[in-house]
Amino acid sequence: MNLIVFAIPIFLTTTLLEAWLAHRRGLAAYSIPDAISSYQYGLLSQVVGAFTKLAKLGVYTLVFEAYRATTLPSDSLWVWVGALVAYDFFYYWHHRMNHEIGLLWAGHVSHHSSEYFNLATAIRQSSTSALLGWIFYLPMAVAGVPPSVFAGVLLIDLLYQYWVHTEVIGRLGWLDRIFVTPSNHRVHHGQNDYCMDTNYGGILILWDRLFGTFAEERKDEKVIYGVRTPLQSLNPFWGNMHYYIELWQKSKATPGWRAKLGVWLAPPGGWHDEASEPYEPSQFKYYDPCTPDAVKRYAVVHQVLAMLFLMHFLTLLNTLPKTLLALYAAGFAISAISLTSLLEGRANARRFEQCRVIGLGIAFAALPDWFGFSMPIALKLMLLVVMLGSAAWLSRTSFKPAALWTSQ
Repeated sequence: MNLIVFAIPIFLTTTLLEAWLAHRRGLAAYSIPDAISSYQYGLLSQVVGAFTKLAKLGVYTLVFEAYRATTLPSDSLWVWVGALVAYDFFYYWHHRMNHEIGLLWAGHVSHHSSEYFNLATAIRQSSTSALLGWIFYLPMAVAGVPPSVFAGVLLIDLLYQYWVHTEVIGRLGWLDRIFVTPSNHRVHHGQNDYCMDTNYGGILILWDRLFGTFAEERKDEKVIYGVRTPLQSLNPFWGNMHYYIELWQKSKATPGWRAKLGVWLAPPGGWHDEASEPYEPSQFKYYDPCTPDAVKRYAVVHQVLAMLFLMHFLTLLNTLPKTLLALYAAGFAISAISLTSLLEGRANARRFEQCRVIGLGIAFAALPDWFGFSMPIALKLMLLVVMLGSAAWLSRTSFKPAALWTSQ
């Protein structure tokens, strides 16, 4: 069973709790459109991962089988502890290179593209980073860490990082000196001058202290989140691909194969010796699509439904044929485009969303089962009513812009 299935309800519940706490404290920690976009990134990351899992765990297993120096016992606590520390060490370098090599940054920038820092941002995972990230962990395979242990510590390291994406938890004293904490990770997500290229650790901040990339959160300067070239979009497909496209276009326009290769290997924005203007936090402006409040509420409902269907999708990874998984995945892709376009008020977004929900309603009612799940008649009728009701609501609702639910 995929543990993410059990984590999804926790993610949703804690996101709502954090949003409530932030609202009570007067923190502008959330924008509903941005949070829904972040969840769409995470959803697509899981869906794409169903087809690319060989890129990390599969290659790791092949190297383990062919080149391991020994076989460490998977039932030893010390092997697990050592593997977790080793994974976190290699994660530090993987994460650091994500920020220092353009090609790797293209697969990581989506996680940093949110202008807010919250638990939804933690869900905002890339759909492409796993394609090259496996390279950094192969020493563990050669050392004899079994694939089952590697998969376990990978998940532990990933889930640990969820809680550090928040503004509602302040400084934590001595813990800030040893572990990655919300304070440390806020700095990592900042675009302020002092925040750049810092605090890469996953669980332990000791790696940053050891290798000179640690920066402490400042009390006298508000951290501004996001990237310096703002994405200005909620679309997770564009968010995942835009930097690859930028690198490709720049490479095509650059003469000479060495220079072309350099475009892909240079740090984001160019080589380190290029001059850059000092960043002025006071000039920052949030991306605000001016989504009507009613549309935000509509999108929240349909995003929760999408996450419930994602839970079902993840339970089928080892049983459903790839062709049917691909069909299911296409539905998630359509949903991501439709909901984010609706939130941004794109042309024809309302009609596209109406077609989506009507199509889903008919499918729920007409199909004998939903990808192996035999729905009770009552559930079929309920989903049909929800989808057709959504289509009718979209026809009647005014799409006049409204202020975001948190003050800017």
